[in-house]
Amino acid sequence: MLRIEQITKRFGGLTALDRVDLAVDQGQLVGLIGPNGSGKSTLFGVISGFHRPEHGRIVFAGQDIVGRPPHAIARLGVGRTFQIVRPFTRMSAIENVEVGLLYGQGIAYGTAAQQAREILEFVGLGQRIQADVANFTLADKKRLEIARALSTGPRLLLLDEVFAGLNPVEVRGAISLIRRMRDELKLTIIMVEHVLSAVMETCERVMVLSYGQKIAEGTPEEITRDPDVIRVYLGTRYAHH
Repeated sequence: MLRIEQITKRFGGLTALDRVDLAVDQGQLVGLIGPNGSGKSTLFGVISGFHRPEHGRIVFAGQDIVGRPPHAIARLGVGRTFQIVRPFTRMSAIENVEVGLLYGQGIAYGTAAQQAREILEFVGLGQRIQADVANFTLADKKRLEIARALSTGPRLLLLDEVFAGLNPVEVRGAISLIRRMRDELKLTIIMVEHVLSAVMETCERVMVLSYGQKIAEGTPEEITRDPDVIRVYLGTRYAHH
């Protein structure tokens, strides 16, 4: 469904992504991990059209999407959440989701209201449809952020640090929501994440970036045993154990 080939992205003298490759099949749940500044969010920015790479190809559902604007890539079926949750705080939860349906997919208003309600039910905000978003907890704001991404009708969903700042109970809820999106909505999901335990539990495949380069890719089991990954996360003194 998604093929990233030799993607290179520079910001001035800094190479944020250095010849990165990644292939994602339909229905896969892929984790993208790495230390701060390793290029994870930049890769999401490149896939979703916010950054134009200097080199490489990105093919989504058979179409080369490099150089297309973000709204065109969203229309093709790439949805994303953002690390910093920025809902429309002067609107209710349902209005936040309706925006994506009305403008992202051009759905008629009556239908949009019904679909927005269904999406909010799906993400666990069914009781808070008319609630004022300004008063939401962080966990509820993250669920709303996912609902807004779903409102654009994605086939591929890019989740940027959904678990950040959540307590263990909220993390469990988020893991189960992500699995349901894959199983029930048939979405393909790539998630950037710092909460390693959650990635290892949720994803079938994990890719590790360090200083803009892919240093490892494999199953969660393979990744946790990889000496390069251990070195990047824990320092050299752990790597030989």
